Amino acid sequence: RLAGGRDDMASLIRQAASGETIGAFGLTEPGGGSDAGNIATSARQVKGDGEAGGEGWVVNGAKQFITNSGTPFSRYVTLFARTGEGRPGRPEVSALLVPLDAPGVTVGQAYAKLGWRASDTHPLYFDDVRLPAAALLGTEGSGYREALQFLTWARLPIAAMGVGVARGSLEDTLRFVAERESFGKPLGSHQGVAFGVADIAAMTATARVLTYDAAWKYDHGQPIKQEAAIAKMVASELANKAAYQATQLQGGYGFIQETSATRHYQDARILTIGEGTTEIQRMLIDRKSTRLNSSHITI
Repeated sequence: RLAGGRDDMASLIRQAASGETIGAFGLTEPGGGSDAGNIATSARQVKGDGEAGGEGWVVNGAKQFITNSGTPFSRYVTLFARTGEGRPGRPEVSALLVPLDAPGVTVGQAYAKLGWRASDTHPLYFDDVRLPAAALLGTEGSGYREALQFLTWARLPIAAMGVGVARGSLEDTLRFVAERESFGKPLGSHQGVAFGVADIAAMTATARVLTYDAAWKYDHGQPIKQEAAIAKMVASELANKAAYQATQLQGGYGFIQETSATRHYQDARILTIGEGTTEIQRMLIDRKSTRLNSSHITI
C-alpha cells in the first residue's frame, strides 16, 4: 500500500492514465535553484507509522515552483528528500510518494507568473509529515539519480514547447503582415519585414530538426543526454528570439495583452529556465563533449 494506505501503485497508475488524478514532481527547493542536488528537505526513518506499527518516515522541509500541486485532481507529490549522508558535500537523496492532503502538508498560494498562467504552480511545505515505510519509491539513496534521469527525458517536451512557440510566432506574424498595409503596399512586401519573417521561419525549422532528432533517438533506445541538452537549449533560446521578432514586427499590436504574439513572448521566457537553465545545458553539453572524440559526436 502507498502513503496513507488508500491506494496501491497499480490503481494510482490507472488513475493517472485516465486523468482522475495528477501527480507533482517535488525536486526544486527555495535555496537550491540550478543546484538540484542541494536538498535540505529531510525524511527521517522512525519506528511506528501510526497505522500498522511498522517503520515509517517523518518529512520536514519545503519545495518551490512545483507544477500540478494544487489542482482539484492533484493527490500526490513525488518528493525528493535527504535521507542520509552521501559523498562529501552531497546528501543521500531518496524519493517518497507523499499525499498532498496528508497532515502537515501545506500547499502554498499559487504564484503570480509572467507566463504559463494556465499552469498550476505552488510552493509546498512539510511539517512533521508522517508516512508509512511503503512511501519510499525505488531504493533508498537512489532518488537523485532517478530525478536526473527524468530531467534528461523532460528536456524533450520543453524543446517541443519551444518549437510550438516559434511556430505560433511564425504563423501569427505571417497573418499580420499579410493583412496590414504600410506605405501603400502589404507590410510583408517590405524587404526588412520579409527578412524578419524569414528569420523566424529559419529559427522554427532549426528548433524542430534538433527536437525531432533527440526524440527519435529516445524512441529507439539510444542515449540522449547530449542530444536532449542541445535540443532544449537551442529550441528554448530560439523560441525567445522568434517571439521577440514577432512582437517587433507587429509593433504596438505585439505589446498588448489581447494578441497571441504577446502570449508567445511571455510563455517563451520560462523555457530557458525550466528543466535546467541554458547555462546548465551548456555545462552538460561541454561535459559530454569533452569525453568524446569529434568522430563520435552524432549530430
